Amino acid sequence: MRVSVQQAPFEIGKEVDAFSKNVAGSGAIVTFSGVVRDVEPGLQSMTIEHYPGMTERALTDIAETAISRWSLQDCLIIHRYGTLGPGDQIMMVATAATHRKAAFESAEFLMDYLKSRAPFWKKELTAKGENWVAAQDTDEAALDRWTP
Repeated sequence: MRVSVQQAPFEIGKEVDAFSKNVAGSGAIVTFSGVVRDVEPGLQSMTIEHYPGMTERALTDIAETAISRWSLQDCLIIHRYGTLGPGDQIMMVATAATHRKAAFESAEFLMDYLKSRAPFWKKELTAKGENWVAAQDTDEAALDRWTP
């Protein structure tokens, strides 16, 4: 398992190659990469803030939960912080499991957590000014489906 909260960009191909080499016994590997979405009236940048230490611990805890719940062979979470522009990669997850259902479900679980509960704060800068990104009801609803 690896969790990385970093300012530097990452190369998804290299990350997937490295992850895949360590899970030779898996039957399925699922990856997802999120990018900064442009918004109306035109996003100039998004600044992502976090509390070092607290954020890594929270992401490690959720990764451990996914590994346990879906019996994953491995799990990877990368999330960036700092100032990013439209189209920049913001995060990725990768999961490896014996079967595809577990790999897909666990990846979705991690993505839903990162979108709604991970301790990151996002501020958008547009032509109209700055605003903090608020949680969406749809994001919370997506996470609720994983509650037993």
